[in-house]
Amino acid sequence: MSLYLQFLASGLSVGCIYGLVAIGFSVIFNASGIVNFAQGAFVMLGGTLTYVLYERAGLPIWFAIILSIFLSALIGMLFEVTIIRPLWKRNTSLFIMMLATLALGVIAENAVLHTVGDETHSFPPFTAGPPLQAFGASIARQTVWMAVLSVLIMILLNLLYKKTLLGKAMRACAVDRNVAPLLGIKVERMLTYSFGLSAALGAIAGILITPAQYTAYHIGLTFSVMGFIAAIIGGLGNPTGAFVGGIILGLLQSFAILFFDAGFKDVIAFSILLVFLLVKPSGLFSSYVEE
Repeated sequence: MSLYLQFLASGLSVGCIYGLVAIGFSVIFNASGIVNFAQGAFVMLGGTLTYVLYERAGLPIWFAIILSIFLSALIGMLFEVTIIRPLWKRNTSLFIMMLATLALGVIAENAVLHTVGDETHSFPPFTAGPPLQAFGASIARQTVWMAVLSVLIMILLNLLYKKTLLGKAMRACAVDRNVAPLLGIKVERMLTYSFGLSAALGAIAGILITPAQYTAYHIGLTFSVMGFIAAIIGGLGNPTGAFVGGIILGLLQSFAILFFDAGFKDVIAFSILLVFLLVKPSGLFSSYVEE
């Protein structure tokens, strides 16, 4: 039983990270219809920037975290303004814009490789101390932070979309980007905010998982793929559903390692992706457009 609980806790914590990445996919998809394949790069940037600011620049850890989230959001918004918006104004196909996001991910990886290096990096957990013990299972304190903060962010984002004027404007863009301007909504501004919010969510995910694992220039692709699969499971375009999809994916991968082998976790992930694409491409939950 303790072994099952150990893998359950591991699956939940990783699933929450997948969920945050998946929410980032949904935020941009709602605003633009684009699948942002650079989302995993912001996971890498969040952890890497925090490491650089804390370990090399000597900033307090809390300030390094806040600054890295801000810088990641700024990079996301600059990318939208300088690359996506010109393509948007030219009525470029969504496929070309998605290729542009893929190019951004590659650029970010190489920038980190040539400036920070190819080594793995980490920084201390948010709370020092021995792992927590529950029913024979040993749970790292950072795992608790990952789960609690991820759920809190998901709740706050849900409130943003449903209770604030900004969130409702973003949802209006998701429903019909052509009608939204007639209601006085600045669609281009909403798109910029969406890229910034998505980048910040990715950075937070990277900051949460780095003390428990590590960060390196090459981890972005893995999180992009797993976040996309999680978004498909939950419903691309529904942030809450995307978060639930991340938890489902994390649990399935964790128990695949327990019952089979570590090499099966990716097999499980891609198998689930194919099943949902064939059987239920809309995912488990309806998108904001369908709502």
